[in-house]
Amino acid sequence: MNYNIAVIEGDGIGPEVCAAAINVLNAAGKKFGYNFSYRYALMGGIAIDETGVPLPEETVAVCKKADAVFFGCVGGPKWDGLPGHLRPEAGLLAIRKRLGLYANLRPAVLLNSLKSACPLRSDIRDKGIDFVVMRELTGGMYFGKRNTVEKGDFKNTYAYDTEKYSRYEIERVVRAAFDAAVKRRGKLCMVDKANVLESSRFWREITA
Repeated sequence: MNYNIAVIEGDGIGPEVCAAAINVLNAAGKKFGYNFSYRYALMGGIAIDETGVPLPEETVAVCKKADAVFFGCVGGPKWDGLPGHLRPEAGLLAIRKRLGLYANLRPAVLLNSLKSACPLRSDIRDKGIDFVVMRELTGGMYFGKRNTVEKGDFKNTYAYDTEKYSRYEIERVVRAAFDAAVKRRGKLCMVDKANVLESSRFWREITA
């Protein structure tokens, strides 16, 4: 079988990470009979340098036509002085929205060779760690209204970021989390700040 892979190397160690991932994928394909073709696209600081924006439309088009996307990383000191909408990270947030990438899976496994470096208590460490963190990626504070208000004096100059979640956004990622839990040990834990945040209480109401 043949698959098309979009590759966004990005900045910093991104090209190195993507190159290593491609080597692994090619080795797996050779063993199991899969063929991969790669199309490279720009995002982040390198995209700003070459096109003036952190996420060119061509990159979105390449990703939408691909079967999967390999992504390295974006950002670096070179672009820290840019306004928020032109920073490399703005490209990362935008690609999440454009592709509907609302669920971020982060597996955590403690390898035996690294147990001595683990800061947890020995009785916990020796049992090992094997869990998956699922994070909602396209709602909340990162995508809410934000602004810095300059009133000309120290007390009245402020910034704000708005956290907003719809029932639809919460339900779809919670369903994904339950589906993942069923395939593992059938356990799911939600982490929130429901004693303070209205949005967290809304999460609790929906998941109860």
